[in-house]
Amino acid sequence: MTMIKESTVAKRVTQSLVFLEQAEAEFAVGDTRQGAEKLYGAAVQAIIAASLQRGWKYDSHRANKNASQAIAKEYGDSSLINGFSAAEKLHIHFHHDNMEDYEIAVDRHGVRGYVEQLLDLVEEYEEREGRDPLE
Repeated sequence: MTMIKESTVAKRVTQSLVFLEQAEAEFAVGDTRQGAEKLYGAAVQAIIAASLQRGWKYDSHRANKNASQAIAKEYGDSSLINGFSAAEKLHIHFHHDNMEDYEIAVDRHGVRGYVEQLLDLVEEYEEREGRDPLE
């Protein structure tokens, strides 16, 4: 991934990627609750990066959910709503330890794909807006 010009966007992108790595480390040692929470964090940081680019609110769970829906509408891709919903389920799992292993496996894969897709869209947005993503 290339560097994003806007420093606050770049910080959110970087944090999202860090959380993705941390999630894998947690799952590798069998800590599904911490892994789930790190994946949720990665998703939230990615949606905040997209929100910052567009001047949207991002300071609440509701704002992030709304942004997820708006991004899905912007790109005509309902999987972007599904990805955030899967991240929310993982967040609930962190608090309640209530998901079966097979559910975690499915949502883990889905959220990782959602975050990667959203981060690609963040980078594309920079280019579309005429910003140099390498600066």
